[in-house]
Amino acid sequence: MTTTSPRLTSLIRRSSRTLAEEAVEALSAPIHSGQLGPGDKLPTESEIMRQLGVSRTVVREAISRLQASGLVETRHGIGTFVAQPAENPMHIPLSSVSTAIDAVALLEVRIAIEVEAATLAAERRTPEQLDAIRQALDHLTALESADVLDPQHAIDADFAFHQAIAMATGNTYFHEYLTHLGKGSIPRSRLQMDNDSHQRYLQKLNKEHQFIYSAIQAQDPATAGEAARSHLRNSQTRLKRALEAQDSAAESIR
Repeated sequence: MTTTSPRLTSLIRRSSRTLAEEAVEALSAPIHSGQLGPGDKLPTESEIMRQLGVSRTVVREAISRLQASGLVETRHGIGTFVAQPAENPMHIPLSSVSTAIDAVALLEVRIAIEVEAATLAAERRTPEQLDAIRQALDHLTALESADVLDPQHAIDADFAFHQAIAMATGNTYFHEYLTHLGKGSIPRSRLQMDNDSHQRYLQKLNKEHQFIYSAIQAQDPATAGEAARSHLRNSQTRLKRALEAQDSAAESIR
């Protein structure tokens, strides 16, 4: 299938990243967002050069990196296309996170990834990326006042917030790795709560999310990283307590 690619935004030069890295981000963004799907054709080299204002060497290096990551494939004499997603052994479905130990262990992995992601996002984010993080946070905040909160909807929105931060690093591997972990890494996927409890839980999380966003907005890397670490450590504590409470309740009715 061939489709017209969304127009690519001209690159903003920043000393912290190479033009090839900027080009990778610009080309991968419509793939990650779903604007381009498997089999869709990317613009030609000449069109990318014109839209991004870079040399053919930069474009070819960016395409080569996308090929190495498995996002695109080049067909000789035809063009470059979005690749079919391969079987992903790193993806962790919700059903596989079967124990409290699994869930807590996943949070440890997230801390290792997302503290650095928040730090880099504060250094590198563009106005458009900051707006994407803000929109994800606004979506989460709006769920606090829902008459009936759909748990899966909240999990999806929470994951989208953290994915937006990963995208703002300018390093597609952060976003890809978080995507590989999947929504099973979100603590609420392990908890059973009534509507009121879920909304109170979400309010606590969103205060922490706001601290992360504010630090990224202020371009304060140290504070952003610490806010992310605090949020995920708090999530570990909340998860452990909630699971202990659920186990105690189950024991009391045996």
